[in-house]
Amino acid sequence: MKPIAADEMFPEGIDVDDQSAVVLDSLHDGQKDIHSDFFNDFDDLFDEEDSSTSKYEANVEFSNGRKMTFNTGNLAKFTDGCVVVKTGDTAVMCTAISSKKASSSASFLPLSVDYRLKSSAAGRIPTNYMRREFGSTEKEILASRLVDRSIRPLFSKDYRFETQIVCNVLSVDSLNKPDVNAINAASAALHLSDIPWNGPIGAVRVGLFKNDLIINPTRRELQVSDLDLIVVATKQNLVVMLEGRGNIVLLPNILKAIKQGTREAQFIIDKIEKMRKELPNVKPKREEQEMNIMDEEMLVALKTMSEMRLKDVFRNTSHDKISRDQAVQVIRQEVITSLRSSFPDSDLAIISDEFNRQTISTFRDFVLEENVRCDGRDFDELRKISCEVDILKALHGSALFTRGQTQVLCTVTLDSKESALKLDSLTALESGVKEKNFFLHYEFPPYSIGEIGRIGAVNRREIGHGALAEKGLLPVLPPNSPFTIRLNAEVLESNGSSSMATVCAGSLALLDAGIPLSSLASGVAIGLISKYENNDTKHIENYKILTDQLGIEDYMGDMDMKVAGTKKGITSIQTDVKIPGIPLKIINECLQKATDAKSEIIDIMRECIDAPRSEKKESWPVTEKMTIEPHMRSKIIGPGGINIKQMYFETGVQMTQIDESTFEVFAPSQSAMDEAKEFMQKLMEKDRVPDLDFGGIYTAKIVELRDIGVMVTLYPSMPPALLHNSQLDIRKVAHPSALGLEVGQEITVKYFGRDPVSGLMRLSRKVLQSPASVRVKNLDKTSENR
Repeated sequence: MKPIAADEMFPEGIDVDDQSAVVLDSLHDGQKDIHSDFFNDFDDLFDEEDSSTSKYEANVEFSNGRKMTFNTGNLAKFTDGCVVVKTGDTAVMCTAISSKKASSSASFLPLSVDYRLKSSAAGRIPTNYMRREFGSTEKEILASRLVDRSIRPLFSKDYRFETQIVCNVLSVDSLNKPDVNAINAASAALHLSDIPWNGPIGAVRVGLFKNDLIINPTRRELQVSDLDLIVVATKQNLVVMLEGRGNIVLLPNILKAIKQGTREAQFIIDKIEKMRKELPNVKPKREEQEMNIMDEEMLVALKTMSEMRLKDVFRNTSHDKISRDQAVQVIRQEVITSLRSSFPDSDLAIISDEFNRQTISTFRDFVLEENVRCDGRDFDELRKISCEVDILKALHGSALFTRGQTQVLCTVTLDSKESALKLDSLTALESGVKEKNFFLHYEFPPYSIGEIGRIGAVNRREIGHGALAEKGLLPVLPPNSPFTIRLNAEVLESNGSSSMATVCAGSLALLDAGIPLSSLASGVAIGLISKYENNDTKHIENYKILTDQLGIEDYMGDMDMKVAGTKKGITSIQTDVKIPGIPLKIINECLQKATDAKSEIIDIMRECIDAPRSEKKESWPVTEKMTIEPHMRSKIIGPGGINIKQMYFETGVQMTQIDESTFEVFAPSQSAMDEAKEFMQKLMEKDRVPDLDFGGIYTAKIVELRDIGVMVTLYPSMPPALLHNSQLDIRKVAHPSALGLEVGQEITVKYFGRDPVSGLMRLSRKVLQSPASVRVKNLDKTSENR
């Protein structure tokens, strides 16, 4: 069969409705029957009105009068759900699609969230060479994690269908941030779709200004707000996710903000539920396919062989992370081998998954029933903590913080303000900050958990943990630091809450670097293990709060709440919930225990260092503000800044102009600063202008002959000045060569000051040809004597 070209299939001028007929006519008679069914379905696709085309708009009004608009049915109709949420002129479109076939290889929910903020949404063009967006920015990654942590807890634990949420920022204005819109759009898209999901949820941002709470504050309000907290909640005021930073906010204000945010989220939840009821032809939720369940006989055998042995492992307080994991792995292998021999037709993957469930169930029952933790600690007890500073003496600051088997090494680098982190245009537009003079880089190498892996590119987890630790330290830094501060945190061992250990190690390292912190800051992770009443996810029957949780308690528990701050208040908070919401009562208890724990940690840290290092290190950089007179500025800077560049390459010293006559000088050490001052002093001495007397007579050297006169210098470093033909001789001179003048020849001239308009020297040789006798001054010898 001869292939049909596209322009032959759909000739110009043919409507879409007639395209199927055109193609049928172009096919051979024997092929018409084969393709007729396809084109009948093709026609039905255009004729049939899909339920997703039903347009709907709903407005949510909060207690302070601000509004949020939900819109569906207009865009992306091939998705399972699509909703656009607008606040002001900031609009975010979220799409949700879930595979119709379960993933056979997934052992957990295969959910991916992608948040995209393109330059076009702000009316900008990317500044890279290709003028287009490439990989995700740090801001996009943090927003993606924010949405993921909000919606993931409400999926069934056995849901194994690949699901993708795409949050596309359509437009951003100068007032409203889009991240909260993205969470609410994802909630609405999932709830209106046929994807099984136990939502909806609602998200609001809460600010705090002069002890007054602000719901969904604008960017300008956030700049003066002491709190930036995102609260995500479900019905019955259950908290699903918390994320925020604070300017050392008191605990009562945090609790009040969470409570108010949970209440305001109910307006969103009610509106999303109303949308699903009022929209026509909404698809019912899919029936979840039952996962492969182990045979009852095998299940009993597995529990019999593993339960008591696992409890014995968890009771053994001599185990550490590695030995405990190895002991559980030994039991796993023996149980799987025994079951495979007794049940040859059994599926290895099903046995492995069921053993994992049994391990988690046994661990949780062990904690709840025996009121003890696997390492022997009380529920409020911290692990053993040790602190060291100045362990790398060649660096500006360093500290090692060890808490149990979690160990973080932090180093501080101080550099000039020119090294500040320049933010991309979209991030600067959203945050109102163009550059950062403090930033934290967090590294989590695979050896920290005893594994082999790739080292190099920063992953999403490292970016998220680093941003959280940075928010925890930022409020205690001095507001006007003369340096750019880079804090590098490397996790050497990890067994629970390395991000909060980074806050502790970073605080110690900054003091070791002489940075005058307003207070020491610390961080702690709080865990939760709960039991539902009659398997009702809305009623918790029993629970245990775990202070300074271990890695195994995080993995097998229900929550990971990270809280950082000073003794006075909280600077950052992040809550990762693994169940469909936690009551406010438990959230309040967890925050109170976190507040007590971080104060205890600060007391231990103060035994190591409690004030900025007063004794200066030789490696410390120094800064000075220097005033340079206007007439000397060009001498020091040089043509095109050549002198400053030379000084930087020779001494490492950088000069930054603050205003017309003030410069800030940064030197990597005091010796470099002294060397730079000597360099500048030589420039000023070399280019020092001698004092010329009005009416004085001087010896001038001819450096150039021109048609209009000669260029002369009165002293070696002087820029050439013009001696005009009219001032060369009492006779009229057409060209200097008529007088026999040559380059290099010395002549006597009289100085009449500078022209008040042009500033050029006024010199004359003609006036000296009169009979009057004068004293000739030789400036070369005069300058040498000086």
